Amino acid sequence: MEATHDMSILSLVLQASVPVQLVMLLLVAISVVSWTYIFSKHRAIKDADTQTRRFEKDFWSGGDLSMLQQSISRQRDEHGPLARIFDAGMTEFLKARNKSTSDPHAPLDGARRAMTAAYQREVDELESRLNFLASAGSVSPYIGLLGTVWGIMHAFVGLANVQQASLASVAPGIAEALIATAIGLFAAIPAVVAYNRFTHAVDRLSIRFESFSEEFLNILQRQVR
Repeated sequence: MEATHDMSILSLVLQASVPVQLVMLLLVAISVVSWTYIFSKHRAIKDADTQTRRFEKDFWSGGDLSMLQQSISRQRDEHGPLARIFDAGMTEFLKARNKSTSDPHAPLDGARRAMTAAYQREVDELESRLNFLASAGSVSPYIGLLGTVWGIMHAFVGLANVQQASLASVAPGIAEALIATAIGLFAAIPAVVAYNRFTHAVDRLSIRFESFSEEFLNILQRQVR
């Protein structure tokens, strides 16, 4: 019973050398931050997709675009990224059209630039914190491996003080070292899976944003002719 207790994961972590414990602590911190970002980003992308679908339904319902733009301007945060892209383009188009200019395409060019800038802001916001997940997924296994190498090296160095080496004397040191690798994989795998999934979701949303912008510009182009 005593040997079983000494080889428990908690006991191995507590008995590990200080460098290995620091590596484990760092990996746990990375894992906690990663999961925090995963949950928040999952909700943000889900909300963006829902808001985009709702806005597309409102936009293509055939209502007055000026009324739709005014409704969005009053509550921009509640209508989602695509609605804000539309609002930026429509606002700039109306401003440019009300100005006296010899270039009939100036309102359309202004709307295109405004929507491009708004599109970039929205995509950047959706992609925020994804770099951390990518870094966590690629770096965590190596950090865990560093702890493992250090722990195994520390275990074998400890054998120098033992007259008769045996598996029982070196096993705890190797086991505590391998825990660092396990924690590193635990931190890396969810981060990699979440990064790939979120990147795909953001790419799909960005394509929808670009497609809408082109279709909306075609509608505005017919109004300036």
